[in-house]
Amino acid sequence: MRRSVKNAGAATIAAFLVLAGCSGGGQYIDGIYEGSAQGAKSEIKVSVEVKGAKIDKIEIIEHGETQSIVDAAIETTIPEIIKEQSTDDIDVISGASKSSEAVVQAVETALSNAKK
Repeated sequence: MRRSVKNAGAATIAAFLVLAGCSGGGQYIDGIYEGSAQGAKSEIKVSVEVKGAKIDKIEIIEHGETQSIVDAAIETTIPEIIKEQSTDDIDVISGASKSSEAVVQAVETALSNAKK
């Protein structure tokens, strides 16, 4: 009898977690938001597009950084933010730490206006 009660409890919890995950859809309001932060050499300005309440696209729209360093952020940092749907715990890029950190901060600034 105990085993079936445990299994029923686990199934109930699992169902709740699945439904909770589906109900919110995302944490942001759809739209296009801009933010900026200071990089190593210049201010880095980003555009963040939210679709379906989730981060859909991030573009660097203005910067004065070394292009290869910004390219590293475009290839690594931006896809990681989109995958995680958050800027929390995003690793900065070795050799491009100030620029990649600025991208993260600029996205945070943009998303602060998109929160539900």
